[in-house]
Amino acid sequence: MTEAGCPAARGPCGIPAARVSRGSRARTARRSRVVLALGSNLGDRLGALQSAVDALAAGGGLEIVAVSPVYETAPVGGPSQPDYLNAVLIAETSLPPRGILRRAQAAEAALHRTREVRWGPRTLDVDVIAYGDEVSADPALTLPHPRAHERAFVLAPWHDADPDAELPCHGRVAGLLAALGRHGVQRRDDMALRCPA
Repeated sequence: MTEAGCPAARGPCGIPAARVSRGSRARTARRSRVVLALGSNLGDRLGALQSAVDALAAGGGLEIVAVSPVYETAPVGGPSQPDYLNAVLIAETSLPPRGILRRAQAAEAALHRTREVRWGPRTLDVDVIAYGDEVSADPALTLPHPRAHERAFVLAPWHDADPDAELPCHGRVAGLLAALGRHGVQRRDDMALRCPA
């Protein structure tokens, strides 16, 4: 969630780091669309995803407009570990990107997320994938997420939730998913997440 992933001289999308937005207070006055990816592979995986949806919606400033179907996915990278359940949440928000990051980290902490092993198993993972058309090389929150375009477990549920979605700097989610394929990613129609009232 807090990955920089950009070469030192260049920010995301090849923009020189000196020209990449680092956010502004003026942005908080308008609403932006935010895309969040949820994942869990320990304990009650579906319960953890639902807890994340509920926690992210609590506290105001973030209105959930779509929750994707649930997918079961093979782990990518890291040690041997159980399969994940993944979903994508789309919301409208008046919070700045760092406010969304703090809320995501609070949801993870509430489910006792630990960070002992990179790409290791976890009770809950919440990644900020995109915030409007924001492009940022901020080391605390790189936007868009630097590897989202390579991850079918993000693209497949996102495409289900918003078939016309675009990932800033990379293009339409539908095209990215078609190029990547769905290997290791299976939709679970026997599971569903509730969108908070």
